[in-house]
Amino acid sequence: MALEPPNLDDRRFQDIVDEMKRMIPRFTPEWTNHNVADPGVALIELFAWMAEMVLYRVNQVPDRLYTEFLNLVGIEPFAPSVARADITFWLSAPAAQEIVIPAGTEVSTIAGAAEETVVFATQHTGIVRPPVLIAARTGQVDGTRTVDAWEDLTLPGAEVAAFTSTPSRAGDCLYLGSKTSLGGLGVELTVVAHAQGVGIDPNNPPLIWEVWNGSAWVPVQVVSDSTGGLNKDGTIVLTVPALHESLVLDGAAAYWLRVRLLPVATGDPTYQRSPRISELRLRAIAITLPAEHSQAVQGETVGRSTGVPGQSFAVTRAPVAPRTHTEQILVAEHEGEQAWHEVTDFSESGPQDKHVVWDSTTGEIRFGPLIRQADGTRTQFGAVPQDGAQIRVTGYRIAGGSAGNVGARTLVSLRSAVPFVASVTNLEPAIGGVDGETPLEAKARGPLALRTAGRAVTVRDYEQIAIKSSPQVARARCLPITETGHGNVVVLIVPKALGEPGAHQIDDFAIGKELWSVIAHDLDEARPAGVAVEVGTPYYHGVSVAALVRALPGRPAEVVRQRVSEAIAEFVHPLRGGTDGSGWAFGAGLTSVSLAQVIEAVDGVLAVDELQMFEYDLRTGQRVGLGRDSIPLPERALFLAADSRVVVA
Repeated sequence: MALEPPNLDDRRFQDIVDEMKRMIPRFTPEWTNHNVADPGVALIELFAWMAEMVLYRVNQVPDRLYTEFLNLVGIEPFAPSVARADITFWLSAPAAQEIVIPAGTEVSTIAGAAEETVVFATQHTGIVRPPVLIAARTGQVDGTRTVDAWEDLTLPGAEVAAFTSTPSRAGDCLYLGSKTSLGGLGVELTVVAHAQGVGIDPNNPPLIWEVWNGSAWVPVQVVSDSTGGLNKDGTIVLTVPALHESLVLDGAAAYWLRVRLLPVATGDPTYQRSPRISELRLRAIAITLPAEHSQAVQGETVGRSTGVPGQSFAVTRAPVAPRTHTEQILVAEHEGEQAWHEVTDFSESGPQDKHVVWDSTTGEIRFGPLIRQADGTRTQFGAVPQDGAQIRVTGYRIAGGSAGNVGARTLVSLRSAVPFVASVTNLEPAIGGVDGETPLEAKARGPLALRTAGRAVTVRDYEQIAIKSSPQVARARCLPITETGHGNVVVLIVPKALGEPGAHQIDDFAIGKELWSVIAHDLDEARPAGVAVEVGTPYYHGVSVAALVRALPGRPAEVVRQRVSEAIAEFVHPLRGGTDGSGWAFGAGLTSVSLAQVIEAVDGVLAVDELQMFEYDLRTGQRVGLGRDSIPLPERALFLAADSRVVVA
């Protein structure tokens, strides 16, 4: 159990008043009226109230000392995490020449009545180059034994069958080769075709567009398609992923874009005859660039050195986003201005190392201290700027927090005009923004961080190191080698998800490549030699609930239904579920009895008449099997509620 901090003085207001009244006969026996109406008693109560405030502050000393100790050992609150989104810049006309979108271009939301704008800035320069088609082939999905269709597409009056087999079968492909990479571009494919591809639903053709990213074919997002599945004249607007690599296909090297025929269920419509295309034109109409929730601050001078160790300065605005290679701290000494290297601490810094610590949360810039050793000597950790040296930063960005997690198609305001750009938007929601850690959260984490000491030995160590690696990590579950069955330690990560539990979907709990890399790096640094660590996500087991409840007389049925649905979603939620509200336990099964108790505790519910639970496929959106009274859960899994149906009688 934890040690209880001592209460240095437990007296309260009434204790002080009573003690002072008992002293009256000793010092002033002539004072005989001790009622509250007496002016002297009023003064006693006034000073007792003031004394109680002083005692309250005295009793905060143990807590303050604890906080100072955590600061001493380097336990500091996590800085806010920056939200990121892909911003699509739509051109006013198809690109006829190179069009440049500068790095740092700012895009924002439109402020509401009580809302501030959220600003994102592009992270690098984007260049739109007009694409040129140089090849076309038809064939199967494996890319072998393809047929050259380029001549038929370029000769006037000729046409080509998009798919080679009749009737068309799953895996038939039409390959289009570009001279340059289409990575990150939004392209418009103009099609001149004849309505030959009968047998399909033109509003939902069984097609998927893909590009080669160097190791696999990855999907391309279809923004719009007016061709009815390549069956009539029209345009197809596609946004291509950032990575698009060259591939040699049957001896032809190009940057390939392909459309593939998907398999369909028995009885569903597919192509009976291949659509025939007589002309294709490819034009660039947009570019998608990565952006982050930040605002650039120009370089500023933070002060002049006094030549003594342990100096600190601060930039004018905070919190500060993680620095790029162009954001540096410069020190102007006699030999000229030089960039000093930023480090996390001075433990590995020597007296001549030009190192500096820049705190992202507070914006404070610190230089190395002079430390007295046990033998009386003093060691300098990190160099000290010369007396009078000017210290400045080349620039930085202020950013961070959950406010940056804006929804899709909300970043629509271009804050400065960019030539040839007509509009902007984010096709997907921004993710990754997390508020900074509070002092209370840091104090709770401190003892756990000290116990692990940066080394992973026990299961608890792996979990704490994973949680410590990023503020985006909400929960971590370590499965030791004895339970994984394949010789690896497996660490399952549950990221933070914003919004109400009932609105969360399985994709809200995916971990991005950047977050995965951060966690994997920290665990790799801490693991013992010879132990392999695998970082992954839990299996999210869908559960759908059907409930018939009776409401108390006079309670609106719709309100009760909404409360019950919210209670179900929250009870089995990965982050807020369970009896203690800290998240559903890994591997813990769900029973109708426990769920009925939760529903009966909802305000307005009189009784639960019927309750059935169904397993639910979170990808297809369908219930699986018959209703059950209990659902077991594997050790690597968590529940996630979906499509619960509540009837209020």
